[in-house]
Amino acid sequence: MTESHTAIRARIVASPSIAIRLLLATLAIAALVVPALIVIFAPPVRPYRHIAMPPQRVVPQTEIPAVEPLKYQDLPPDDARSFNATIPYSTAPNPAARPFVLTGTDEDKARAIDCMAAAVLYEAGDDTLGQRSVAQVVINRTRHPAFPKTICGVVFQGQERATGCQFTFTCDGALARHRWSDLAWKRARETAVLALTGSVFKPVGYSTHYHTDWVVPYWSSSLDKVTKVRTHLFFRWTGWWGTPPAFGRRVLSAEPVIAQLAALSDAHRMGAALDEAAAATIEAAAVSGTLPPPIAADTNSFIVTLDPKMPPESFAALASATCGERPYCKFMAWSSKAKTPAALPLQSSQVSTMSFSYLRDRTKGYDKALWNCAEYRRPDLTQCMKIQVFVPVVRQTDGFRLENLPGARVVPPPVARTVKATPDGLSGIRRRVEITATPAKPGPQPTTAPVSRP
Repeated sequence: MTESHTAIRARIVASPSIAIRLLLATLAIAALVVPALIVIFAPPVRPYRHIAMPPQRVVPQTEIPAVEPLKYQDLPPDDARSFNATIPYSTAPNPAARPFVLTGTDEDKARAIDCMAAAVLYEAGDDTLGQRSVAQVVINRTRHPAFPKTICGVVFQGQERATGCQFTFTCDGALARHRWSDLAWKRARETAVLALTGSVFKPVGYSTHYHTDWVVPYWSSSLDKVTKVRTHLFFRWTGWWGTPPAFGRRVLSAEPVIAQLAALSDAHRMGAALDEAAAATIEAAAVSGTLPPPIAADTNSFIVTLDPKMPPESFAALASATCGERPYCKFMAWSSKAKTPAALPLQSSQVSTMSFSYLRDRTKGYDKALWNCAEYRRPDLTQCMKIQVFVPVVRQTDGFRLENLPGARVVPPPVARTVKATPDGLSGIRRRVEITATPAKPGPQPTTAPVSRP
């Protein structure tokens, strides 16, 4: 028996209701399960970290900008990259730096090359493009008055402080922890030689700062962002201190010995060996009691002839050891036995030939060593003695006599002046001519009547 029309119609009407109920049930289950799955399997959401950056300040030309210690924001690498991307590049001109040519002795040049090679290799890795950009920043710093005046001085600035170094590898143990291959060192030295003999890496211009894009130093917002090379971002100071005229300081050629490089550099190893030998000699002399004795007339003063084999860097240690615990001490030294005085006071010629001096006065907080920089070049000109200039004095007694009195000025003798009428081809005109007379000898002088002057 066939199904009635009424039943068929009822079944057709009921079918959509079942489908809708199934669809709604599925949606309800999904609304509960999907959020639960998202909560379970989604990566954790890091809370937003507020980055407190110092405001940008344009340092006036009358004030040398301060070199900030290397300190970073506490950010994960991805967050640091995102933040660095928000810092715009400077739209000001970015001129290329002037070529730089290293001067000095062969020893100075060898030490500078190895300091530069260490900087570019440990900062940029075995990558020529990155190394050239780092080398240009080192050179820019040596020319800028805010930084040391030598290549090694710039690279190892603040090396004695774990958080005060300017190049991280100099104070984080990287030199001892990681060793590069001989081939990598060869390529780094080639890059260093190029930079120190006139090659310029133009893209970084006069940049003095840089950092990798996965960190955020505290100073980054206060400088002008210049360019990016590989993963390094480069910056220069704002205002006048970031322009070419600010980079006109004379670079010194007397490169210091860096003990940290002794294991990696023959030049620094030899210098360190000389320093250690001198220090051992001084220590042995102190133990044996053979340090220079004070002069008889003043137990706080020492007149010394320097050992020609002792490096100049050791003079200060010798002076300090010789002075011992004296609160006041004068140490005066000459490189030549023939020029060394026998006693005080010193003559002007003896002062002018002095090679080294050291003065300590603890009551005034004074402790200073000075070198004669005409004999011994120093990386810091504040360590140089002032040039002694002695001007002869002319005095009148029975005649003229020259006396070498330091610091006195020339005093000319009185000059007698007379007036003489001289014809000059013009009627009625007289000219006054000054005639220098020979000084008169002492004795009574005749009285003369006043002379009227035309």
